[in-house]
Amino acid sequence: MSLIQIAWRNFCHRSLSSFLTTLSLALGVGLVVLVLSVFGIVTEAFSRNASVGYNLVVGPKGSALQLTLNSVYYLSQPIENLPFTEYMEFFDSADRAEMVRKYGGDPALGERDGEYAAFVAGGYAIPLALGDYFGEFRAVGTIPDFFEKLRHGSNVDEKFRFKEGRAFQEYSDENGYFEAVLGSRVAAEMDVHVGETFYPTHGDPEGQGHGQGFVIVGILAPTGTPNDRAAFVNLEGFYLLENHSKPLVGDETIVVSDDWKSRDPDHKPLTIPEREVTSILVRNGNLMFAPGMQNKINEGLQSQAAAPVGEIAKLMTAIVGPLLKALLAITLITCVVAAVGVLVAIYNSMNDRRRDIAVMRALGARRETVTTIILAESLIIALIGGLCGWFLAHLAILVSSGYIEAQTGVQVTLFTTSNYELAILPLVITLALLAGFLPAWSAYRTDVGSNLAA
Repeated sequence: MSLIQIAWRNFCHRSLSSFLTTLSLALGVGLVVLVLSVFGIVTEAFSRNASVGYNLVVGPKGSALQLTLNSVYYLSQPIENLPFTEYMEFFDSADRAEMVRKYGGDPALGERDGEYAAFVAGGYAIPLALGDYFGEFRAVGTIPDFFEKLRHGSNVDEKFRFKEGRAFQEYSDENGYFEAVLGSRVAAEMDVHVGETFYPTHGDPEGQGHGQGFVIVGILAPTGTPNDRAAFVNLEGFYLLENHSKPLVGDETIVVSDDWKSRDPDHKPLTIPEREVTSILVRNGNLMFAPGMQNKINEGLQSQAAAPVGEIAKLMTAIVGPLLKALLAITLITCVVAAVGVLVAIYNSMNDRRRDIAVMRALGARRETVTTIILAESLIIALIGGLCGWFLAHLAILVSSGYIEAQTGVQVTLFTTSNYELAILPLVITLALLAGFLPAWSAYRTDVGSNLAA
């Protein structure tokens, strides 16, 4: 009979004690693996969602992290608003002149290229206007290009797909300026469908509701990004809601094109002086131009440019990094406590096993053989407890996979692992072997004669 077989028979002979010791170790390992897996899921969600196609977010002066959280993740509160003319600085003279013609504004705005137009040539600049809610979810005013030009996915190459309906139009004959597209999670939790109308609230989820509603014309397929929990509305309709227009000052003479004035006599689009944007999503035509444009924007007095990937990396370093160290310390303490449990269980059994050990020695077993059997028993407990703990933790994650995907967009399976948890089992085995040395040394020193006489 091999030494491993003898150790296994010892393990089975003390079934209740072995089961409780192994269960204690499994629960400790499971808790550690569960914490590290959740940490890995959160880290992946933040890091992946920071890369959504655009490379810069432009907004008012203030906290770059707050600007990123607000514009990319729809968290936090907007810093302030930028005048629409700041958004126009990303376009050439032809596009600027068309904006003046459509919306009305100073004709001089269309006589020159925007200050940052050369940096964005071949890329895009998409405005966002925030401040309203649909239930607990953000209502985001934007333009149809949001769904055409933005990408998502792990390689930032996937286009938006619609589970139902279509993207909203700048103006539709059916619904005018008041069309909306909902993220998958918004539609599911608010239980609404294409063709229904929702009414945003102003300022916060419990704020006063606007009298004007938006017709839902599309519902996005799940993307695994913060866009799943946003309600996107036509920017033109957003501007027309109560308290969303900037008051005009002075005696401005504004000329609006006849075709836009005649589209909807009851809802004329706001003029350029009345418009503001919360932030602008920018992708440079050549990413080599990004640092130069970012520096130029940040040197100005009105706006700032933040790189989402960089800001999230700073967040991870400043906040999540220390948290990870604390989790790793807790992991080590938990594993040490579990190893001590193994030590206590085996050591307490030594008094009952001294006669058995003495008989083995009398039959010719060497001291080293007896020591190896005790260490093998400790190894068996570590292996079974570690593997069971890992399986229990990942089984819990698998059961919660639907909720995890809905909240973070991260798809998990039974075998989804984080880099840190791969070191847990070797660590547990090492600690269990160390814990087995004391009872093994006790077995090594067992006196054959006295224990046989007893």
